[in-house]
Amino acid sequence: MNTGIKVEINQNVYEYPSNTTLLEISRDFQKDYKDEIILAFVNNKLRELFKHVTDNCKIRFVTIAEDAGHKTYTRGMILVMLKAFYAEFGADNVEKVTVEYTIGNGLFCDYEGKIPITKERIQAVKKRMQDIIARDVPFMKRSIGTDDAIELFRRYRMFDKERLFRYRRVSKANIYSLDGFEDYYYGYMPASTRFVKYFDLMEYDDGFLLLLPNKKNPTVVEPFVPQQKLYVTLKEANSWAQMLDIPNVGALNDVISRGDINELILVQEALQEKKISDIAETIKKSSGKKFIMIAGPSSSGKTTFSYRLSIQLKAHGLKPHPIAVDNYFVDREKTPIDEQGNFNFESLHAIDLVQFNKDMTDLLNGKPVDIPNFNFVSGRREYKGNFLTLGPEDILVIEGIHGLNDALSYSLPRESKFKIYISALTQLNIDEHNRIPTTDGRLLRRMVRDARTRGASAQKTISMWPSVRRGEDENIFPFQEDADAMFNSALIYELAVLKQYAEPILFGIDRNCEEYVEAKRLLKFLDYFIGTPSEAVPKNSILKEFLGGSCFKV
Repeated sequence: MNTGIKVEINQNVYEYPSNTTLLEISRDFQKDYKDEIILAFVNNKLRELFKHVTDNCKIRFVTIAEDAGHKTYTRGMILVMLKAFYAEFGADNVEKVTVEYTIGNGLFCDYEGKIPITKERIQAVKKRMQDIIARDVPFMKRSIGTDDAIELFRRYRMFDKERLFRYRRVSKANIYSLDGFEDYYYGYMPASTRFVKYFDLMEYDDGFLLLLPNKKNPTVVEPFVPQQKLYVTLKEANSWAQMLDIPNVGALNDVISRGDINELILVQEALQEKKISDIAETIKKSSGKKFIMIAGPSSSGKTTFSYRLSIQLKAHGLKPHPIAVDNYFVDREKTPIDEQGNFNFESLHAIDLVQFNKDMTDLLNGKPVDIPNFNFVSGRREYKGNFLTLGPEDILVIEGIHGLNDALSYSLPRESKFKIYISALTQLNIDEHNRIPTTDGRLLRRMVRDARTRGASAQKTISMWPSVRRGEDENIFPFQEDADAMFNSALIYELAVLKQYAEPILFGIDRNCEEYVEAKRLLKFLDYFIGTPSEAVPKNSILKEFLGGSCFKV
């Protein structure tokens, strides 16, 4: 007998037959949501809509405009694309399709196979995708043993997944299929293809782009805007990964299990040092550069990078002087307020722009300037006789989130500035179809540092992260293409090291709190890695800024 169950939704209680699917329940409430429902929280546990509800529970629906919903939308669209791609090209003709990295609103995908990519073939794949979506094909899910999954991936020639699963400690794996095409994904899927209506596909360089809507406007695919400097930096990161023969987590685990991690750490650090030296040499050869403006998103390693760049500038005969833009904060009571009523320290107007520009202009004109220090306890700038005068070989290394925005340094001629964008652009993928978002690496870095230096819980760091990301979207990313140089601070080995520090504090998050869902996702993500100790990480490494033990004052 099918008895009734009570379901609480938006503080109201409704009755449904037992074993009703979340999809059926969501249809009764879709009219109350601006954006499409794609997942649901059931008693604070994230669930796919094809799951059944068998007991009394509390439900909160998740739309495609939310982070978890947008990630699910993206995974579903990737599987649709792969199904269509293999159908169009023929499975025997495809060696590998790899989802590499994000550029703007697109996912860049690489292809290896017997048939070349052409504009016509990409359009044919797009037409197949549209047909699959129009047929409203369900995403099917089944659980199989890990050994069976390894054999399945070998048969499908998905060798990255085969290698990855050799290190899986769990006994089961969830396999998704779409119209007979099977694959593995790190995360949940939509109920069917009708949930992933909005996309575009286009040729790009030697691969192609899967264009997707963003969370702010989840039903519109914006025209692609090329970001050539970022793309070149991402390609360089990929070439480093290929050169080291570590394109994915399974390959990194191979290195660790063989006992070769120390050599990998030294080679990766040497590659970064060479890149920093190259940037210093470019600055030396560029006449008239007096202001090195460094900016990047949270936990990119800007402070350590500025120290290491300063050392390289000295090695090239220059005299660098570090200046933190934060020392020019306005007095605390003059700080702008955000929409939540909190101080917005990431606003450009949290900086005393007039004083900053006066001091920088005076320095450029050879005048002595007393450089302030901001007292974060009193909320005031303090002057302690830290006078500076720029001679012929002197150069300022200025670090702050607004460094690439000319509105910060409006009085300085463009030719006097050399702008550097730094970010942790993860060059590692979980496997060929599951990429690692760069934000995950930065979040783990910040979580570890916050726990060490501020005593902040992982829960607090996770709760603040959406606000941090909004500030980056507004103040940093729009200006990145104006940089004269880009530096990727991600280290190919770092997640295996961070695992040892991040897992304990993530396990400390209460299962009933809102942030636990993100903590659970990160714990599952870290479970793919074999952990490795940090003793071999050099003291001048960017990673030490987060782990502790740096030779710099960070």
